[in-house]
Amino acid sequence: MLGHPKVRRRIGRTPKAIAIAVAILSVIGLEDTASSRDASPVFSPTGPDASAYGEALGYPIGAPLKLQSNMVGNYSHADQLDPTHRVTADKPSLLARAPQELELSYTFQGQTHTLQDYLDRNPTTSLVGARDDTILFEHYQYGRTDHDRFYSQSMAKTITGMLIGIAIDEGAIHSIDDLAQTYVPALTGTVLGQTTIRALLQMTSGIQFGQDYGGSDDDAKLTRLLFSRSALSTSDVISQFNVRAAPPGTHWHYANINPEVLGLVLTQATHMTVAEYLQRRIWEPMGAESDASWVIDHNGQEIAYCCFSATARDYARFALMLAHDGAWNGKQIVPKKWVLEGTQPVAAGSPLAIEQGAHPWGYGYLVWLMPAPRRTFVMEGVEGQRIFIDAATHLVLVHTAVRRKPTHDVGDSELVALWRALLQQADAR
Repeated sequence: MLGHPKVRRRIGRTPKAIAIAVAILSVIGLEDTASSRDASPVFSPTGPDASAYGEALGYPIGAPLKLQSNMVGNYSHADQLDPTHRVTADKPSLLARAPQELELSYTFQGQTHTLQDYLDRNPTTSLVGARDDTILFEHYQYGRTDHDRFYSQSMAKTITGMLIGIAIDEGAIHSIDDLAQTYVPALTGTVLGQTTIRALLQMTSGIQFGQDYGGSDDDAKLTRLLFSRSALSTSDVISQFNVRAAPPGTHWHYANINPEVLGLVLTQATHMTVAEYLQRRIWEPMGAESDASWVIDHNGQEIAYCCFSATARDYARFALMLAHDGAWNGKQIVPKKWVLEGTQPVAAGSPLAIEQGAHPWGYGYLVWLMPAPRRTFVMEGVEGQRIFIDAATHLVLVHTAVRRKPTHDVGDSELVALWRALLQQADAR
């Protein structure tokens, strides 16, 4: 487990931030000098537009979830807002630290920037770069620390996808081409019940389901029903969406309802909660250093399309495990064949090639595939949650954030530019 022999605090730009930082440094006896710029965690009490994000209020926690002044607090304390299932850690696996923080520069919109420039420009709560078993840099903003659990949004989908692979390997699920209703009898005869696990994993179920993050679409309806205090079971909620717009496997359409079905499949097939299965099959074998949590609906079923929370370093461990084709901490945790199949680049013309072209964005088993000549993939969630993974170099980048726009923020493109620069530097070594 990582210790903290040296902790750096980046001094903010406001008098209040400077006072806080100076007080901290005087207590722990450290100075923010070049000699201390190793790869130890960097904690900042502030961040871009901190006043709007609730700095003066101590980054409060409370409804509504996405009120800007609540986002920092809510996205690092989701278990104080909704019921969750705990995912318990056991014996942490070792992560080393680079003796010196990686110096990184990247080009965006014609200008060169540093890693610190990125943090100064973007509402990032945590940023961790790692390769093999070594942390290259680790930064936190807005008073967040390495003990905070950060909200995954849709990054949780990839965790769900990897659990499906384990369940297939163990025989709890017999085939990726089985229908969902084979394991969830309550869905028998429904459109989603008559959809294969493969199509649900690849977002090619053909279900008619609107998802534009506007607050009045099918996705919003799904969320309201799952969190309501009605008598509807989770399968009853899923059954509300029962129109097929395209034959399975012919058309890609991103819809949160697909992994939600897979969460039920996991629960029924393994006879465990999704959180318990994650704990036993991944979290403990992986050697997570901290407990995680997963938000549950009013029936006690995990929200399989989102709402998982973990520390940044444990996200890094999960990513490094995938970068090593499912192996970590001396164990093959996720079957190698499953990781390879689920993250393999797709050819142009496939329904899974979201944007057609020489190296199209693609989609695997609940994971995004980057345009690249090799296997590079991304766990992605709205408002800037990203984990980039490169299998060739075993390089990962963990990024949690509180962006105001759900998608298509200019910062998303800047983050990709930063990742590509990190990848290029890794290739050069």
